[in-house]
Amino acid sequence: MQQWTLLWVLSLLANVPDALAVKSHDFKTCSQAGFCRRGRALATRAAEAKSSWKSPYSIDVPSIAITPNKAVFTAGVKSSLYPDVQFGLELRVHDDGVVRVRMDEVHGLKKRYDEAASWALMSDPQISHEISWTAGKRDIRAKYGNNEVVVAFEPLKVSLLRGGKEQVVLNGQGLLHMEHFRTKNQPETKTEEADPQPEEGADLQPEEGAGDNEQVVMKAEELNPRAWFEGEGEEDWWEERFSTWTDTKPKGPESLSVDISFPSHGTIYGIPQHATRLALPTTAGESPAYTEPYRLYNTDVFEYLASSPMSLYGSIPILHAHSTDSTVGIFHAVGSETWIDVSHSTDKSTQTHWISESGILDIFLMPGPTPADIFAQYSRLTGTPVLPPHWSLGYHQCRWNYVSSDDIRTVQKRFDEEDMPVDVFWLDIEYSDDHKYFMWEEKTFPDPVEMTNDVAAFKRKMVVIIDPHLKRTSNYPVFQEASDRKLLVMPPSGEGEYEGWCWSGSSSWIDFFNPNSWDWWKSLFKTTPLKSGWSWTKSTTDIHIWNDMNEPSVFNGPEISMPRDNIHYNGWEHRDVHNINGMLFSNQTWHGVRERTDPPSRPFVLTRSFYAGSQRFGAMWTGDNLGTWEHMAVGIKMVLANGIAGLSFAGSDVGGFFGNPEPEMLVRWYQVGVFNPFLRAHAHIDTKRREPFLLDQPYKGIIKDVLRLRYTMLPVWYTAFRETSVTGVPVLRPHYVMFPKDPKGFTIDDQYFIGASGLLVKPVTEKGATQTTVYLAEDQVYYDYFSHHVYRGAAKGKDITVQAELHQVPVFIRGGSIVPTRERPRRSSPLMKQDPFTLRVALSKAGSAAGELYMDDGVSYLHEKGEFVWREFRAESTGKKTVRLAASDLGAARKDHAVDGVALERYSDKNAFARSVSDVRVEKVIVLGLSAKPSSVRVEGGKELVWEYTPGIAANGKGEGAASVLTIKDPKVLVLEQWAIVIQL
Repeated sequence: MQQWTLLWVLSLLANVPDALAVKSHDFKTCSQAGFCRRGRALATRAAEAKSSWKSPYSIDVPSIAITPNKAVFTAGVKSSLYPDVQFGLELRVHDDGVVRVRMDEVHGLKKRYDEAASWALMSDPQISHEISWTAGKRDIRAKYGNNEVVVAFEPLKVSLLRGGKEQVVLNGQGLLHMEHFRTKNQPETKTEEADPQPEEGADLQPEEGAGDNEQVVMKAEELNPRAWFEGEGEEDWWEERFSTWTDTKPKGPESLSVDISFPSHGTIYGIPQHATRLALPTTAGESPAYTEPYRLYNTDVFEYLASSPMSLYGSIPILHAHSTDSTVGIFHAVGSETWIDVSHSTDKSTQTHWISESGILDIFLMPGPTPADIFAQYSRLTGTPVLPPHWSLGYHQCRWNYVSSDDIRTVQKRFDEEDMPVDVFWLDIEYSDDHKYFMWEEKTFPDPVEMTNDVAAFKRKMVVIIDPHLKRTSNYPVFQEASDRKLLVMPPSGEGEYEGWCWSGSSSWIDFFNPNSWDWWKSLFKTTPLKSGWSWTKSTTDIHIWNDMNEPSVFNGPEISMPRDNIHYNGWEHRDVHNINGMLFSNQTWHGVRERTDPPSRPFVLTRSFYAGSQRFGAMWTGDNLGTWEHMAVGIKMVLANGIAGLSFAGSDVGGFFGNPEPEMLVRWYQVGVFNPFLRAHAHIDTKRREPFLLDQPYKGIIKDVLRLRYTMLPVWYTAFRETSVTGVPVLRPHYVMFPKDPKGFTIDDQYFIGASGLLVKPVTEKGATQTTVYLAEDQVYYDYFSHHVYRGAAKGKDITVQAELHQVPVFIRGGSIVPTRERPRRSSPLMKQDPFTLRVALSKAGSAAGELYMDDGVSYLHEKGEFVWREFRAESTGKKTVRLAASDLGAARKDHAVDGVALERYSDKNAFARSVSDVRVEKVIVLGLSAKPSSVRVEGGKELVWEYTPGIAANGKGEGAASVLTIKDPKVLVLEQWAIVIQL
């Protein structure tokens, strides 16, 4: 390595904030990426040509073939620009109506990367056997149910229709272009129909009498059709420079461009991760919100902007398109860098243009037609979010870095002295010996097992960071074994080991695309000695893992990442797999933590980099955010976006990773954090210590209250996670998911519902705010969670103004909901296992309500064998004078319900877990919204109960008032019993 490079890296490591602060010139724009520049220029030429533009791709009709079961359609595709280049198209219709469209180069000089889907998908989808194809002169189509897929022959166009109306269209704008493989300096051959190119400066004006500009463009096309479509020259085909780096391209140009249109849908969501609105702003067309396309290229962006289409740490190439009529979706299984333009020709249609550096066309068209259908269809492809260990839903305390074992013990002691709940303490990179992960710094952490056991004595856990870069030194067994086994990523030559720089200094990276790495990596997490090889014996099963820097982050690499021409297993270049790379690291870590015990226990693994399918393996966070109000606000939108893309277990660093937030901001950030699925406070090494117990009053007390609120609601969170793990519907639900036919809610992304609980949350993210506006989408009552103040929505939606002083979090219970909570303060969540429940019954306008409670042991996989408790609570008016609140067993009621699979088939209400909580009771019932004071409240068939009643205050002109409150004290009913409480008015 050149001396100046070494000095630069050493300076970087010594002064991280200054060296890595985000600079626009560290990362490419579209114009600096040759393939994106070519793709966007293609779109510009098409727009200028208007109706005269025609895609050169068409179906070779004689090649059409349909499998005997009529489930798979194949055909050759030809390009009028390159008659000798062959392409192949394949369509499969899945049994749930999803249509998979694949197109690849056939018999090319090289092979395009076609394995992205294999990493994302759970398994090969089931193909429908009830499809019939009807061929016409211009197209071939298959109709199934209310859906229809149509393949137009010339030009090639694939459309998904419902009720005869186009929902998703591929190549409708003619931007499909698969750059075929070619030989360097290959002379161009003229197509038969092409005339000689005009001399420079030749007049391309139309002949006398010619009408309009379209004829001018057609004249140019006739003169040089390839230049008309592809552009002039060989822009970065074989080599590309960015800053001081040169990217060799031995395979030449291989980019893929395709337009995907949603003619009937004016709002789209998805393609995380970006710091932007949930409903994606435009990047093209008239007056775009951003001038750059959205970029999917996993990068370590230090102090990212709070509003930008820049790429961040993860990439999920999925879009939802929504309208009042329906929701549709697409998933494009591509693993290379991808840029996406978004525009609207009308307010009821959306056009997108996808430009990828390499790979094949592999698009899944999801027909919906509801948001829940899209979540189910995507989940069947890539899997549902994993059900996490229960303790991981508690509060996580982290900073870079807790400096010693004694530091951890002191922090734990202070939490207990202040009576603040916490479940997990984290260690960043400085725990390790010279950044050799798995190996402890003995001076500061001389007793890691004893330290962990001290934490575990209070039923708490530790999380320790394991980064993917391995220090290149022979005294680091992890690196040495990886090197000896030839498991490391290779340089462009395909020989030896790639060397880059990260926290460890000179480093190499494991190639997790190599299946030989998997069992070896998993073996490292064993806490007992191995017969051969090294394992983490200075660890315990109470230590879980944080995977950071896995984009991968390489300090001296282009865009702070790995060179694109590095070589992975089977000879694939890094450019082909970049966006998938980080997922494989955290996936195998998850398996390693899971398999360190027999039987396995549920692991917790946090990842910064992710791809489609990452939801099957753990949690993510939104990376290196700043302690600003803008980052607090955009973090909510980012968590919502990741949720609809499958990654529900998400959160942003509370307080911001960088900076020293003032007390007001820190309080508000905790109020945001406790209503994120993943709740962690984290801070940079240069920030002041800001553990919540260090604040002065009243701030310390407010944060203590809000952390306790999180713990009281853990039954709500765990029940929501259980539903997500089965259905794929996200834990945090934006308004368009809850109310898909309400256009006023399509762009709302600062308030949301928690699962199916009926809890509506509107965090406050503005400095000095004392009130806020909340949108109610329906003619239903909503109760303030704390004050029981009642608000009434309207059939066409309604904004309400609510108080939001610093100590107040706007949380509402939707009428018709029953919310189970546990109100006893505890140090950590496992200590709550035998605690009693409180039921909040929020009656609807019709006087009814319902809610669910799911419980299991929270750590094992015994729930998959039917060991759980799943209860339903229902309140119904049985006549004008009686309300009956009853508990029933949902596990038994839905035993044949297909969505719950094997667990329900094995379920018994007398299972071992149920017996372990058989004494858990309901200690309080709060009923909101009774029409009159009860005359009697008793358990059905039993004695009168102890109760109190506070009458409501009549609604004012805005439909607001105080709800009546009935509080039933200790009804002495058990959660597992069948019981009913009868309220006689």
